[in-house]
Amino acid sequence: METFFTFLEKRVDDSSSLLCIGLDPHIPDLKEPTAASALDFCLTLVKATAPFAAAFKPNAAFFEVFGAEGWTALKQVIEAIREESNRMGSRIPIILDAKRGDIASTAEAYAQSTFESLGVDCITLNPYLGKDSIDPFIQNPEKGVFLLCKTSNAGSMDLQNLLVMPMGSDMPMPLYIYVAKLAAQWNEKNNIGVVVGATHPQIMEMIRAAVPDLWFLAPGVGAQGGELEMTLKSGLRADGKGLLIPISRAISRAAEGPVKAAADFRDQIVNIKRNIFGHG
Repeated sequence: METFFTFLEKRVDDSSSLLCIGLDPHIPDLKEPTAASALDFCLTLVKATAPFAAAFKPNAAFFEVFGAEGWTALKQVIEAIREESNRMGSRIPIILDAKRGDIASTAEAYAQSTFESLGVDCITLNPYLGKDSIDPFIQNPEKGVFLLCKTSNAGSMDLQNLLVMPMGSDMPMPLYIYVAKLAAQWNEKNNIGVVVGATHPQIMEMIRAAVPDLWFLAPGVGAQGGELEMTLKSGLRADGKGLLIPISRAISRAAEGPVKAAADFRDQIVNIKRNIFGHG
């Protein structure tokens, strides 16, 4: 049976890549502050980087800022990724970066909006409301979620580093470890991963030790200062997979252009993996 992560792994193999291209049309990067300009920006990036992309990650906020027109532009970007996938003969997963999280009936509406209306393959979720807020998103094994576990921002320490004492345990653990273990427990259909910031490599290593099989989405390489080699050493699974590296500004704003920047990142990942494991 196809699951979200068997689908992602097929694309990882097809592209020899763990690179997730972030589609973040920041208004200062656009020719004009319009939905049409955001669409052009993203279409250019999709065409330039598709061969090197293990996945694409449009950020909902940068489309929602333009209202209904922005939502239409987001749907057009998703369609363009599908067309590019068809052209290459290898389907590229689309992860909506929306960090949703709400009670069950609202979560059901969000899940329908995400998977049926927009037609993406995966979404980032905030697990703070617990399992019933996640359930509507994980019913279909072919649709995936990444749960926020240890995020890349400095303020993540305010809550995510707190020590918690789980029921039945006599040993406290950081909340991020508890969230990762819950994700592994809930991952019955091979469609749940966790978001672990590349800005905290030692913590990433601890989370990997706690959940050796889960997929990580690891933002923070590039503009936020995360270091690629350290991230790969800390987060890769024993099989050389299990880690998606989202990069947006370091590709979209690259002086040498997005094609070369994406190719360089992909090649760096392959070379670092080869050094770690002795193969690409």
